[in-house]
Amino acid sequence: MKLITEFIKSAKVAAIGALALAGSVSAEPLKIAYSDWPGWVAWEIGIKKGWFKEAGVEVEFEWYDYVASMDAYVAGSVDAVSMTNGDALVTGATGKPSTCIIINDYSNGNDMIVAAPGISTIKDLKGKKVGVEEGFVCHLLLLKGLKDAGMEASDVTIVNTPTNETAQVLKSGAVDAIGAWQPNSGQALKAVSGSTPVFTSKDAPGIIYDGLFVSAESLEKNKEDWAKVVSVWYKIVDFMKNEDNLDEALAILSKRVNLKPEEYEPFLEGTYILSLDEALARWEEAKGLGSIYGSTKYVDDFNLEFEVYKEAQDASKYLDPSFTKAYAASKK
Repeated sequence: MKLITEFIKSAKVAAIGALALAGSVSAEPLKIAYSDWPGWVAWEIGIKKGWFKEAGVEVEFEWYDYVASMDAYVAGSVDAVSMTNGDALVTGATGKPSTCIIINDYSNGNDMIVAAPGISTIKDLKGKKVGVEEGFVCHLLLLKGLKDAGMEASDVTIVNTPTNETAQVLKSGAVDAIGAWQPNSGQALKAVSGSTPVFTSKDAPGIIYDGLFVSAESLEKNKEDWAKVVSVWYKIVDFMKNEDNLDEALAILSKRVNLKPEEYEPFLEGTYILSLDEALARWEEAKGLGSIYGSTKYVDDFNLEFEVYKEAQDASKYLDPSFTKAYAASKK
């Protein structure tokens, strides 16, 4: 009888211990969809170095093609998705709203208008055909370039072209220029000898911000965990900003997308990863592309003009600087 009693006591203790352990682990990990863009591939550094575990947060990063990543978010398959501020407006207006809690970067040359040989400036595109995916960021970039050159959208003929097909379409001669982001823009430059970028996101810094956008449900339920994700992001940024770590960073990033480090380095150069102080400045509400608020308003106007959606979107409902500001305060 004594043995049975002791066994029951031991079983109870074990059961209580198991329950306590189960309670200490999140029932469901945070699920983040990410894709092939340097500011998002950068998450690989935190993954490979085990920094999420160190921070006490369980995260599953799920790799997708870019458009598929947004589809997964809208379908509720993931809690968050890495996307541009403009595409966040589209998914919000037509599917499922989200909130940006991290500005990873802004495009600094990776998004390009690439023209065929013989076309050296954006003004040379007058009367020409340009292949871009209508309603996406490179369509926006093209219009910004035309405007800066004193031209109108009607000065070119838009040929609606999936971004991943732009290199082939330029090579075929069906268009005189294309709009695409890396790696597609780089593929177009390689595919057509003598082609050249006539306007890039480096000419309009802040027109395309890239961020981590989280669903309202997950953000409300897991605020502490998302704050930990923010802390890991800035650990990644600090690592990348240290030139002594460049080789290791390139090795990690390039492996994720099956390239050699030297092949990947130009992609990284075309992406401006924001330091904490730089991100805080971009989080300030202001007009113009120097603020994510001003940039998002600019994109909203574009989306309305081209009937991507019908009702204006309030930028402030998509942007939450509080996580970044709280992290910055904790570092003082």
